[in-house]
Amino acid sequence: MARRVYIHSRLALQNGAFSTSTKKCKSYKLVVVGGGAGGCATAAKFSSKLGQGSVAVIEPADMHYYQPMWTMVGGGMKNFKDSGRPMSQVLPKKADWIKQRVVGFDPHNNKVMTEDGQEVNYEFLVVALGLQLNYNQIKGLPEAFETPGVCSNYSSLYVNKTLEALKNFKQGNALFSFPNTPIKCAGAPQKIMYISDEYFRKHGKRDKANIIYFTSLPVIFGIKKYADSLWEVVKKKDITVNLRHNLIEVKPDTREAVFQNLDSPDDLQTLPYEMLHVTPPMSAPDPLHNCGPLVNETGYLNVNKHTLQHVTFPNVFGIGDCTSVPTSKTAAAVAGQFGVMRRNLSLVMAGGSPRYEYDGYTSCPLVTGYSSVILAEFDMDGNPLETFPINQAKERRTMFHLKKDMMPPMYWYGMLKGIWEGPKYMRKILHLGMSK
Repeated sequence: MARRVYIHSRLALQNGAFSTSTKKCKSYKLVVVGGGAGGCATAAKFSSKLGQGSVAVIEPADMHYYQPMWTMVGGGMKNFKDSGRPMSQVLPKKADWIKQRVVGFDPHNNKVMTEDGQEVNYEFLVVALGLQLNYNQIKGLPEAFETPGVCSNYSSLYVNKTLEALKNFKQGNALFSFPNTPIKCAGAPQKIMYISDEYFRKHGKRDKANIIYFTSLPVIFGIKKYADSLWEVVKKKDITVNLRHNLIEVKPDTREAVFQNLDSPDDLQTLPYEMLHVTPPMSAPDPLHNCGPLVNETGYLNVNKHTLQHVTFPNVFGIGDCTSVPTSKTAAAVAGQFGVMRRNLSLVMAGGSPRYEYDGYTSCPLVTGYSSVILAEFDMDGNPLETFPINQAKERRTMFHLKKDMMPPMYWYGMLKGIWEGPKYMRKILHLGMSK
């Protein structure tokens, strides 16, 4: 999962470990917009290479979150506090931290504008803004989060409400939604559903719970190999799946949720809920979405899907969820993209042309309970691209511990420092050098 929360924050004093600036205009060799996984990795590599004062990171948030952990926070397997670290600790010390929100881009003049009126000039730009959560596009939200039973693992504000909803559940419908937009970590909306099923069983509530999954997609999962396994999981767990349905309204006063049949838009289904887990519609953040020269027709940074270089502006690169690359938006995808992007950006900085290509690798550890994971790994064409020489479509305890215990330190100590670039070479070794 590129994995960060887009938080609007007010101007504050910068941490003493970073360079600060009171000027309204400043120039850098490289400007990185966004302090998520891709932004941190990029800043770490290039500030070390280019030196003090050559790289700036524009990021308003005080905290950096490892968002893939929030599935387990919602299920009670991890503490929320363990998912975050101060931004000052994860950004490289040789980079200038501009603690501001970006409000505009001027790629024709190599400028980025911030909320406090600064114009930040660049020779090269990496856009790593992640995704924006649009809860307000669902009628009744975000206000309904102030009421019992409504929760979401996708926000630092609401993730702790998930375990609260599980604990307080008595009887009735437990509803889980997947919106009609691209989202970060497409498996996460159903991961919490499987965890909830097991929680209810452990606490003697399962016979009183009617678990229903509403997804806008025509399939339970985009890759057939793993979808076939997930259909077996929902059958085993007695979970109802409604395809091509989208949550459009929450009525907290009556504790009801309204879903639209996307194939027959006049067909609305209103159900009562005891628990409602909401996955919000998402988009590229507004400042990027509104910059026509940088984005495609859907509002995502318009990059070459293989080289990650912008299709119009050769000094602009993108990484992660905010780009137009047609692969699932996960932290694993960011890792795979980073190795390609950093090499190509280095070539362009030296006056050359990109020659490295991203294969679309991404991964989604599909948590199916408190001790099992289906480790989905695939490329941008939907073909399995598995690291281990076993059938990864099978639920396994070993993959659960990989997800729960090994991936967090890999993220904090490898990925954010620009060291971890995905399991490509490990995959070749484990498959005895054969193409995989």
